Amino acid sequence: MLKILVITKRQYTNKDLLDDRFGRLRELPLELALKGHKVYGLCLSYQKKEEQKIFDGPVEWQSINAGKLKILGLLKFIKRATKVAPKVDVIWACSDSIYGIIGAMLSLKYSIPLVFDLYDNFEYFLMARLPVIKQLYRWAIRNSDALTCVSWPLARLMISYGKDKRVFVIENAVQENLFKPLDKIACLKALGLLQDVRFIGTAGALDKNRGFQFLLHAFDKLKGKYPDLHLLLAGPCNIHIPYDNRIHYLGVLPLEKVPLILNALDVSVICNRENMFGKYCFPQKAREIMACNIPLIAARVGSMAEFFKDHPEWLFAPDDVSDLTRVLENRLRDRRTAYKNVLSWSDIATELENIFINLSKYQQLS
Repeated sequence: MLKILVITKRQYTNKDLLDDRFGRLRELPLELALKGHKVYGLCLSYQKKEEQKIFDGPVEWQSINAGKLKILGLLKFIKRATKVAPKVDVIWACSDSIYGIIGAMLSLKYSIPLVFDLYDNFEYFLMARLPVIKQLYRWAIRNSDALTCVSWPLARLMISYGKDKRVFVIENAVQENLFKPLDKIACLKALGLLQDVRFIGTAGALDKNRGFQFLLHAFDKLKGKYPDLHLLLAGPCNIHIPYDNRIHYLGVLPLEKVPLILNALDVSVICNRENMFGKYCFPQKAREIMACNIPLIAARVGSMAEFFKDHPEWLFAPDDVSDLTRVLENRLRDRRTAYKNVLSWSDIATELENIFINLSKYQQLS
């Protein structure tokens, strides 16, 4: 049994790790704890929350508020981390550059293996672009005992920074009990939607930086040709969605309703652009869509270009409305799925567990 310290921010990807019981930074620690390891989580909240111990299954989380000045909360967070770190076998630092830096400092001070997790290209985030922080971030990468990266393009980027060993790819996965095939008519009824039309769309960040506007343009081109075609959308949005009785925007939904959206779709679309985010991310929604066995198409960018290399007909050129329209129209006819590699968080956690165990053994021998 290993004793593992997880350090992370509490709010990420528009969700709250503890309130929403959401995502990679919640699921992997939970799966490790269910495998018998002692997992202690420490998270910094940028929203005011009760500062108390919170148990998520066998995982013990401690939430600390950043407060208005942020720096005082961060110092409190670091103080707490320094008390816990000497008692653990490995540190998993997650969610942002600052936590990798803190993890690297704790690792050096207490001679504890550090695994720095990159679920995105953190240099896309504001924090890692700041002077000094950027240099410290690169230092933390080089001085981590191992890196866990969400995609192969991101892993290769880290290697280019001088991290020449122990760079692992740990992709995103799905909650098996939540994302699964559901009866389409039942989902449409639950969402209050028409049952005699076809829906294309997406559930996730409807963001200009991810190319969501091109989906709006593609739908505008297709709706005249297909009178039964509607657009279904859900998620945080920073782009104006035009009023149209065939466009259905359901806002930001709780996680448990996302499978209803996916199973209501005839084709699900993953938008992305050739930028510092799109080139290195691994959209979690890809495996969620696959787990629901819904036909999908994705922008031919980064990890998606590699992941679906055997199905180039499911990929469209980023920022190209004509190509998106063409691929989407073809996918309405070609509804094959037969997806492979629909991994659960339990599957992924086994890979992470092996990394931790090997590092712990190496530490004991050295």
